[in-house]
This record gives sequence, structure tokens and C-alpha cells, in this order.
Amino acid sequence: MSTFAPLTALMQRFAQQTPLRASSLIITLYGDAIEPHGGTAWLGSLAALLEPMGINERLVRTSVFRLAKEQWLTAEKVGRRSYYSLTGVGRRRFETAFRKVYSAGSPAWDGSWHLVMLPRATPEKRRQVREELEWQGYGLLAQGVMASPRAERTDLLATLREQGVEDEAIVFRTEALDTLAAKALRVQVRESWNLDALGQHYEEFLSLFRPLWAAIREAVELSPQECFLARLLLIHEYRKLVLRDPELPEALLPSGWEGRAARQLCRNLYRVLCPGAEQWLSQALETADGPVPGPMESFFRRFGGLAD
Repeated sequence: MSTFAPLTALMQRFAQQTPLRASSLIITLYGDAIEPHGGTAWLGSLAALLEPMGINERLVRTSVFRLAKEQWLTAEKVGRRSYYSLTGVGRRRFETAFRKVYSAGSPAWDGSWHLVMLPRATPEKRRQVREELEWQGYGLLAQGVMASPRAERTDLLATLREQGVEDEAIVFRTEALDTLAAKALRVQVRESWNLDALGQHYEEFLSLFRPLWAAIREAVELSPQECFLARLLLIHEYRKLVLRDPELPEALLPSGWEGRAARQLCRNLYRVLCPGAEQWLSQALETADGPVPGPMESFFRRFGGLAD
């Protein structure tokens, strides 16, 4: 356990969860740290990285096997060792999250919406598609109508194909009509995406990580392992929020939206934690070919650029 009080508090909070969500943390670990370094890691490395979080080797193995069964991870056996990497589906899900979690900010909006309807699908199939589309920021704008102002056409089509509803879905792309019914739209958006609840979660995130930022600004020095653990928990908590966030345009957001402050805090912390975290990963993470390669170029573009 770390002796750095703000980090210790974050680690204890994670360890006290019931049940302990090891699988979710492993997905964060892959997306944030393993994918930029080639995407494959020895099972023993995963256990060593997560042991300080209160996740023992047995739980790591159980969680990894479950993720493989759920088609998040795929295994490769080399001798007696197992090496795991994200599947194609898992990587696509992460890439969707990547654009949101590590983006420099909200892109401009042209006022258009993507609408998706499945009038002939079974209720169970509509539920499955809805859950998948929520990963991409869609919300239930009206009964039977999923909508997003920031949809990625490629991701939408891939999801419809994977769910076997490509020939059943009706998809529209709307055009803006200036400010017609703008107030009514803002009210509907607030209800469809439950922005009040999301704003409260952002406030909780800020209260959790502001003490860490304050301590670092006071020149408290963290070890490479502490930097890694702090970065992992930072992205783990932020990822859960951002994946719920439809990234609505500024015109549709409440005033004083907490998501703006949360993004800035996450960006600031990530930038200062990265050098130490990367040093620890280079020491602790192992692939079938030995130590992990350095991070790919796209890694340094996270949050609009990691360099000063």
C-alpha cells in the first residue's frame, strides 16, 4: 500500500467495493497501458501490476478467463505461459472509448442528429442494440428512437452488423432548423440522458481526485509505481463517466456543466503522472518477446498532447 495519503485513499476505496470489480479494472489497464505498448501482456505481469490494488493472482486469472469468455480478450500460449490481448470486438470498443476519454475537447457540432429505429426487431434484440449503442453516446430520445448528435457512422454500422440487425434498422441523419424548439429540445435531452445524475457523478470524481492534484502541485514526489497506480485509477474512474457521457454540444448542456472541470483535472493529472507510470510499465510489463516496446506515437497525442 502506498504511503501517499491521497493515493492510499483512492486505493482503499477501490478495494472496499463489493464485489471487487477486477474485470473492469483489467479492461482499463489494457486500454490505457497495454494497447499503446503492443497490446499483449503475460498473465503474470498483469497479476504483478494489480497486486497492490488488493487483486491477488487467483482473482486476476478468474477475471481474465471471464473476459476471454465474454470476447474481450484472447489468449496465446507460449510454452507454459499465457499471453492475453484484446479481441477485435474488445479493441473496437476501446477505440470508441479512446476517442472520448483522451480527446482534447468537444468537437464543433453542425446541429445534425443520427436517429436509429428497430420497429420489427424483438424487444430483447432492441434491448441488446440499445445497450451497445449507449457505448457510443446514444440516448433514448423518444419511445423506440435512439439518437446521438455525435455518432460515428462506421461504429454504428459495425454495431448493427454485429447484432444481426443491419437489414432491420432504420437510420436517419437529420438537419438542423436553426433554434426551432431549442428549449424543448434541451429539456428532452436532459431527461433522455439523465444529465442530472451524470453531473453528480462528475462532482464525485472531482472530489476524489482534487486532493491528489493539490498534493502533486505542492511538489510531493511519487514513485514510478505510485504514478502508475494513480494513473490507472484516474482513467478507470474517468472512463466509467465518459462512457456514460453522450458528449452533447455546448448548446444542449446545462450551465456550469461539471464535465468540463473533470476533463481538465483528468488531463492535468494524466500529463504529470505519465513519465513515472511509463517507467514502471517498462519494468513490470512483459510480452512473449520480453520487455514491452515503447508506446506508439498516438499515445503522446492523448488529451491534445502529453508534452509541455
